[in-house]
Amino acid sequence: MEDNTFNERFRSRTKKFAVDVFLYLGTLSGIKNAQPIVYQLTKSCTSVAANWRAACRARSSNEFYSKVCIVVEEADESEFWLDFICATNIDNSPERQRLEKEAHEILLITSTIKSRNTPK
Repeated sequence: MEDNTFNERFRSRTKKFAVDVFLYLGTLSGIKNAQPIVYQLTKSCTSVAANWRAACRARSSNEFYSKVCIVVEEADESEFWLDFICATNIDNSPERQRLEKEAHEILLITSTIKSRNTPK
């Protein structure tokens, strides 16, 4: 029961992260050089949510592990692009900082889940 509760809450959290990043990226749409970053970050943050959802529906422990590995990779990439936005002086708003922190927290959580579910 606890797993289902966690899965549902984390599914909502990863979806909220994807939505929040998507809305944030709308504020960067007028910056020409930002378009490749917007594209990559849109893909990675939505992949976090979609692949966590798929992990929750996994048919086997190996399938679960595989999907969690993707979530870890995509959360790390999301964190990278949010940091890149700051490093290139495109934006360092409190919202960007909050989203980078959330990407990092999701990365830590899913990395722990991954390490606890490594196939034997």
